[in-house]
Amino acid sequence: MEYTVHKLGRLAGVSARTLRYYDEIGILKPARINSSGYRIYGRAEVDRLQQILFYRELGVGLERIKQIVTDPAFDAAAALREHRQHLLDRRRQLDLMIASVEKTIAASEGRITMSDQEKFEGFKQKLIDDNESKYGKEIRRKYGEEAVNRSNEKVKNMTKEEYEALTRLSENVLKTLGEAMDEGDPASATAQRAADLHRQWLSFYWTEYSKEAHANLAQMYVDDERFKAYYDAVRPGAAEFLRDAIRIYTSVQA
Repeated sequence: MEYTVHKLGRLAGVSARTLRYYDEIGILKPARINSSGYRIYGRAEVDRLQQILFYRELGVGLERIKQIVTDPAFDAAAALREHRQHLLDRRRQLDLMIASVEKTIAASEGRITMSDQEKFEGFKQKLIDDNESKYGKEIRRKYGEEAVNRSNEKVKNMTKEEYEALTRLSENVLKTLGEAMDEGDPASATAQRAADLHRQWLSFYWTEYSKEAHANLAQMYVDDERFKAYYDAVRPGAAEFLRDAIRIYTSVQA
């Protein structure tokens, strides 16, 4: 079956303007333009739009989606299996959060007693699942299954105080990084404080620390666009600035 822009938009729940924009940026071209000048989409375009919307739902940016779906080696069936796993992971996260909320309600009504550890189980598991979903393959390939599993186990066993400290550190790393970028020198005291805060943050995940591993991780923040986007949300160039600050902090040179 073939669709015009408006018909495909109604089918998929997106605007005709969005489909035109996808055509303009080359992420979803119509199969053909008919004699009246209308964009016409066929089965292949419908399938690609479904993939695009799956990736959007998972929080992937359009530029990255374009790279994925326009790659000649793109495997649609493998991508669907990956989407399914991400959705199952998300469902598990939601189930954990729902269970935590239900326990909290029961505790507030005096029906059960809930430990501080239990109150944070859902949040800690979500932290693990989010990291696995976004970066699991790369991290496991770089550091190995055993190291990643030990790290996940460490997160699961965090106390309430440790979880709260981790949350504060995450915020302080980004805040201090922004302040250091205002000064413009990765060797400044502020930049080195950001690097040290980052090391403290890592201590909640890593079972052992090494300067070389820290510097290698900072380089991965620059090389992997998902990590890069996270730090560059502070401001453009933040991932490179943090890498340079960490290299100085660890005295590991490129």
